Amino acid sequence: MAYAIKQIPEDFLVSEVVDMHIGKGGKYSCYSLWKNNCTTEYAIGAIAHAFGKRRKFINYSGSKDRVAVTEQYISILSGPQKNLDLNNIKLNYLGRVNERINLSTHVANDFEIVVRAIDAVKSPRKVKWVPNYFDEQRFGMRKDNHYVGKLIVQRKFKEAARMLPECLDHLKQYPNDAIGALRKIPKRTLWLYVHAYQSFLWNKIASEYMKKFKHKKIKYVLGELIVPTEKIENINIPLIGYETKIPNEIAFIANDIMTKEDVKKEDFEIKEIPEMVSKGADRNLLMPLEELELGTLEKDELNTGKRKCKVSFRLPKGSYATMAIRCLFE
Repeated sequence: MAYAIKQIPEDFLVSEVVDMHIGKGGKYSCYSLWKNNCTTEYAIGAIAHAFGKRRKFINYSGSKDRVAVTEQYISILSGPQKNLDLNNIKLNYLGRVNERINLSTHVANDFEIVVRAIDAVKSPRKVKWVPNYFDEQRFGMRKDNHYVGKLIVQRKFKEAARMLPECLDHLKQYPNDAIGALRKIPKRTLWLYVHAYQSFLWNKIASEYMKKFKHKKIKYVLGELIVPTEKIENINIPLIGYETKIPNEIAFIANDIMTKEDVKKEDFEIKEIPEMVSKGADRNLLMPLEELELGTLEKDELNTGKRKCKVSFRLPKGSYATMAIRCLFE
């Protein structure tokens, strides 16, 4: 069925679920960050400027959607014990913690999404599991983050740097220092390019594996993906890294795809830029849709003659709500 999401930020609500002890002691201040219609990195930059803190002393667990209203947790080394209101960015001081918040500190995300412009007469049926694909947010606004990551993995550093505006001034001044140019980008952002390429490979491997089951195709920003229409076993399909152990079920598929991509798992040990080295990681083929609630179809006030439906669910960290919506509504 045809549909639309994120027509307005208020249609897409996200809140982190964490399991952490917040008290009165510790060298890190902990806050809840509420933002509306901006990226997490933009919000962090604004907070750093407002508090007079260096960006590297502020940490968060996961990036949240730009066109959305989101709530997540951040920590600031010796951060002020006060709230902050920057209109579409708000901080609420919670207390102190002994260790900073790091990537994937949170355990899950709760979503409440209004799906609009629906042209069907029936709501989607409830399902318990959907493929754990990476969606378009992973690949950046220009949809080429994975390609930059591939160039880095292939040691084509100058070609990668030329694709990134932040690197161009350094390249003009030092044409042979591509690695120095890449290091003009914050470490966390730079690492996302390699992770985007890992995500691209993961999608290709998972999609190819699921072709052996009864399936349908859904579209996403980089092409088509396979979604099974029968119950299948949830297996581990790892993100490729230099220490990745590839399960027998997908070994042939993974090796064939990497051969065509002209990369090997050893290539992810990027010794020239140690901060971008990736050992790989486990990732389940399927993600559970917990606490799934599907509302009834209602008149859509933003789209004449169409309907809307409110959907809510909980997903494990690292899983994409937009992909869940694709599977439910396509």
